[in-house]
Amino acid sequence: MSDIKKMYTTILGDSFPLEMTISFGDQTLVYRKKTWKIRKEDGTEEERGLRYGENPDQEAALYELVNGNLVLGECKFIEPGNSLVSGITVDDMLQVGKHPGKINLTDVDNGLNILKYLMDKPAAVILKHNNPCGASLGESLAEAYNRANRADRIAAFGGAVVLSRPVDRETAEMMSQNYLEVVCAPDFEEGSLEILAQRKNLRVIKIERIDRLAEFEKYRFVDFKSLIDGGIIVQQSAVNSIRSREDLKPAVATWKGKEYRCEREPTQREIDDMIFGWAVEHGVTSNSVIYVKDGCTVGIGTGEQDRVGVAEIAVYKAYKKYADITCFDKFGIPYADLELEVEQGKRDRADKEEIDAKVKEDRAGLPGSVMISDAFFPFRDAADVGIREGVSAILQAGGSMRDYASIEACNEADPKVAMMFTGQRSFKH
Repeated sequence: MSDIKKMYTTILGDSFPLEMTISFGDQTLVYRKKTWKIRKEDGTEEERGLRYGENPDQEAALYELVNGNLVLGECKFIEPGNSLVSGITVDDMLQVGKHPGKINLTDVDNGLNILKYLMDKPAAVILKHNNPCGASLGESLAEAYNRANRADRIAAFGGAVVLSRPVDRETAEMMSQNYLEVVCAPDFEEGSLEILAQRKNLRVIKIERIDRLAEFEKYRFVDFKSLIDGGIIVQQSAVNSIRSREDLKPAVATWKGKEYRCEREPTQREIDDMIFGWAVEHGVTSNSVIYVKDGCTVGIGTGEQDRVGVAEIAVYKAYKKYADITCFDKFGIPYADLELEVEQGKRDRADKEEIDAKVKEDRAGLPGSVMISDAFFPFRDAADVGIREGVSAILQAGGSMRDYASIEACNEADPKVAMMFTGQRSFKH
């Protein structure tokens, strides 16, 4: 067992070259491999790149764009000098913890991918396996982190936290209570690093450019997908065009000569949650449906093959996470531990019944939430899932032949549900 465990703490090393060039016709991009000279526990220093790839037996390397200003068609791609994760230096690793691997850095990168649309207020995103498990805005950074963590305390275990503001002592205290893999922020206020140092394996990364992250909203980069035969598919990166109420479109459709229009207009709070939720959706693996409320995720469904299924999974997760945080608040233990203790006869069954009753009464906090779908509803069944749980508004791409049916579902609801279209799909694979 000890040998199996050791593979997760071993730096694999890699055979990748120090420099890589990619030519697009007469234009050339130059990439340089990132390595860091990091002091080991025995006091010696070692120059290494990524720890390993997605698994401990996969070599991996991180490259930073250092040359080339690519222009293809009417699209001008991101230029050198705008590095975020690929520009991390050894000085930016304020606490190394365990040497970073591919997943640590891609989680941070996707956190930045979401945060770049949320820079107006303190915001926190907690990620696992390149998907957000909790995302929230707050009046303070501590509030934003606390809400994101409470949205899914279970999945946040071992997660990467990416923050839009410098870490203060209050936020550091909260994060030190959890097992986290990475904390990334634009800066760390006095005393916060000493608090985080209580977690010796935690990686603490400073990316100063986060304070200018909003500039990256419109930047495009070349997005590569490698195929098993060595071929590649190249695409422009996605850009979120839904940034204000004016970008939203009314839910209107025509079917067999009849016009269908959503009868209820969304409130300002619902509009705000639509804008927030669509920003979070930009970093969620498709097919996806999420529920958000008051600038915080309630349930996140990711990577499913059918839309009604992912709508149901997001509801299921909302109930499971709500039961867990309710139990933790009441008894100081996870809901799963409560279930086990009841089953083993170590705890009164009434304790579990109390939690279950509270979750059922509150309906996992879903009533009044906004349902966000990264693409259109091909049938009304997915909309019906959210409406049954009490959502007050829905945001979807629109463009289905059966948009009229989803509009009817909103108009038939009691109370009526608002719906808006984005006119933009937000797939991420």
